[in-house]
Amino acid sequence: MKIIGLTGNIGSGKSLVSRRLRELGAQVINTDIVAREVVASGTPALEKIVRKFGREALRSNGTLDRKYIGAKVFGDPNALTSLNAIVHPQIRKELIKQIKTFKRQKKVEPKVLVIEAPVLIEAKMQNLVDEVWLVTVDKETQLKRVMTRDGLTEEEVRLRLAAQIPQEEKKAYAYRIINNNGNIKDLFAQVDKLWSELE
Repeated sequence: MKIIGLTGNIGSGKSLVSRRLRELGAQVINTDIVAREVVASGTPALEKIVRKFGREALRSNGTLDRKYIGAKVFGDPNALTSLNAIVHPQIRKELIKQIKTFKRQKKVEPKVLVIEAPVLIEAKMQNLVDEVWLVTVDKETQLKRVMTRDGLTEEEVRLRLAAQIPQEEKKAYAYRIINNNGNIKDLFAQVDKLWSELE
């Protein structure tokens, strides 16, 4: 049984790596999905966000206005810290629950769970996993990818990057490093090799 924390900064290609690992037989938990669930309508986390950031944090249908919150927290370290203090403990709690469920499963082969988490290290959740796999990419490629994918300006992307620990620092936590400067074939070849080396 192996629990892998898959991380990397915005635009690094984590989702592609995660998709490939799923194809190879891993179970995958995407913490972006978990993060959406813990701030769904009626949750304690959403109520705390509204108390902290005001009613403007809600859309007309009562769900979290992600665009509004993004504009509030990226570029304001104190606001980001406040938001993370509300959301990260809830994500951690849910991950612990799902890891326990995974460990109780019988007849699952190969027994590999991948936790895809952009802020694995920022949220200090690396202690929940056996190995940290870090996807890296050069800054130029990263900027272009995120601007194209999310329709953001260069400045908006840079603010989001500034909110994450630099990938050079994350390398100190990584058991495996996957370089995603090449094409998808190169990327999958690296992932396949790492998968074959899993014990």
